[in-house]
Amino acid sequence: MSGALVVLGSRGPVPAELTAAAAGTAPTLQTIDLLPAGGSSPTGRAFSAPGALRTESAAAGRAVAPRTTARFSLVGATWTDPARRLTGTVQVRTRSAADGTWTPWQSLEAAEPNPAEPGSGDADGARGTTDPLWVGPSDGVEARIAADAGRTTPLPPGLRLDLIDPGRPAAAPVPRAYARVEVPARPVPNVVTRAQWGANEKLVEDAPEYTTDVQVLFVHHTAGTNSYSCSDSPAIIRSIQAYHVKSKHWNDIGYNFLVDKCGTLFEGRRGGITRAVLGAHTLGFNSHSSAIAVLGNFGSTGVSARVRTVIAQVAAYKLGAYGNTPAGRTTLVSSGSDRYAKGSKAVLNRISGHRDTGQTECPGNTLYGQLGSIRGIAAAAPADLAVAKVNGATKIGATYFTRGTIRPFWRVDTATTLMNRYDVYVDGVLTASVPAGQLQQLLRLSPGRHTVRVRAVALNGRVAVTDTAVYADQTVPAFTSGPSVTLRPGSLNGIVPVRLRWAVSDAGGLRTVRLTSPATASLGTAATAWAGSVKPGVATTFGLRATDRAGNARSVAAVRTAVLVREAQAQREGTWRSIGNPAYLGGSALRATGKNASLTWTFTGRSAALAVSRTSVSGRVQVYVDGEPAGIVDLRSPATVYRRAVWTRSWGSSDRHTVKIVVEGTAGRPGVISDGLVYLR
Repeated sequence: MSGALVVLGSRGPVPAELTAAAAGTAPTLQTIDLLPAGGSSPTGRAFSAPGALRTESAAAGRAVAPRTTARFSLVGATWTDPARRLTGTVQVRTRSAADGTWTPWQSLEAAEPNPAEPGSGDADGARGTTDPLWVGPSDGVEARIAADAGRTTPLPPGLRLDLIDPGRPAAAPVPRAYARVEVPARPVPNVVTRAQWGANEKLVEDAPEYTTDVQVLFVHHTAGTNSYSCSDSPAIIRSIQAYHVKSKHWNDIGYNFLVDKCGTLFEGRRGGITRAVLGAHTLGFNSHSSAIAVLGNFGSTGVSARVRTVIAQVAAYKLGAYGNTPAGRTTLVSSGSDRYAKGSKAVLNRISGHRDTGQTECPGNTLYGQLGSIRGIAAAAPADLAVAKVNGATKIGATYFTRGTIRPFWRVDTATTLMNRYDVYVDGVLTASVPAGQLQQLLRLSPGRHTVRVRAVALNGRVAVTDTAVYADQTVPAFTSGPSVTLRPGSLNGIVPVRLRWAVSDAGGLRTVRLTSPATASLGTAATAWAGSVKPGVATTFGLRATDRAGNARSVAAVRTAVLVREAQAQREGTWRSIGNPAYLGGSALRATGKNASLTWTFTGRSAALAVSRTSVSGRVQVYVDGEPAGIVDLRSPATVYRRAVWTRSWGSSDRHTVKIVVEGTAGRPGVISDGLVYLR
């Protein structure tokens, strides 16, 4: 076997999605020469014997004896000169790679002459070929040749067998789990169509012609008066059409577009607003261009801002369709004008005036001077793109927080007529694409942090982007402790002082924590306690509501009742004297001066406080809880106070407890006054 092993490679870049797949094997080519190096060949009708020389007339040839090859699945015969015909027949038989059996002899059919375009890349280095023959996976080949009857020319030089193995493709990539996004069609300028302005289609005899692209937009004026009424614009255009056809003998109106002084845009020459219609507007430069004419004369008067925007819109639309920025320059070859001879080159602005290519005042000195600002409008990128608000989310700092569904609204200072569309990306993936008139989009986000990008695309192809950080959180805040309610020291004058405690957290951050009952108040997000009071003997609900930055909320509540137990209900030891005073709870209290006099209360609850009155000569008491010492309380006060809760103790749950006070008999101030006990159940 002669000839080199050739590996067929890729002709272009491989998409990134495919390079991520597992590698396969590329197609391979094996070649086997069918003629001797000197080019002699068999001339008789009989096939040459495999592996043997055969003499017929004045030439001898050979064939390919059975041989083992690398794997292949397709075979054909090729030769050097594609212009030469194969004046003979090549037959092959192949061995199956699966079971080793040989096929019958099969002829390789001669193909038609090489169809490649002369001078093209396909024609460069081409070979003559037979039609290819698919034989399936094979690992052996045998060949023989027979010359055509009466042949006087040798078989074509370079005749060989080509064995192709198709290789194995790379593993198919796993598709990304995103829905296909439909990109809206590029918007066509709002235009009064030919039918709407009453074009006489009977005047147009020939089908429209087309140029390959639009490289330049030429700006014209129609001259004449500026004092027309804009309601007369359709009639003016119908007249221009008739003049161009009947007087100038053109096929149709020459301009592609027209615009009146009020800024109304009209379709000009027939053939399709979206296509590169060949017009009759700019001598020598109708090819590769389009034209817009302003109705009126603008030698000393300029066009309005609205008209400038319409011209810029048409320029952005027509030039941008072919990837040409309206601010650029290009070179066109003249087909012959009074300023540029045929074949000469003109370097032109993408938005040019008629006078740039011809000896004319058109489009008027003032309008010509406005072309710079029109180029600026047409070529500008979307201006000041920003997200104005995000419905369904709360902005804290630079981040929006949401439960998952948002509707961002954006704004841009560029006129809608100069915009193409808006693309919306979530974490770099195109999620939606909306028309230029739509400045919002509904999005559903998975939990976590995201970057939402709005990409504004202008008609001219320029873009602007703005990124917004969004945190999607579907988890409600968690109260890790509480709400717990305990008694606290303070006045018992018709109320019972309490303290509410809690702990709450959220992965995305808290926005508010509010007290909903027994009062309403904003507690902030850092606080963990609230001091208040309740009426004794009334079941009171203590409610909290925590809301995170995304709007998820959780409410918790606890119901507690504050109970006043009179001192008379305590178990007494030692000497206690009842004293009366409206300032005491219930109008009376117990007073003791003797050391070790005691009062004991038994109750079922979760928090307790002593109720006392305090004076400047009050002494101290020892406190015991469930039989264990719980501290000493000094009841002395600079001023006399009544109905006071002092010393508190709380437990994690409601249970049966005893609280006992023992008079210390403090030297110089042995007396104490007990007003009872308060507890929460």
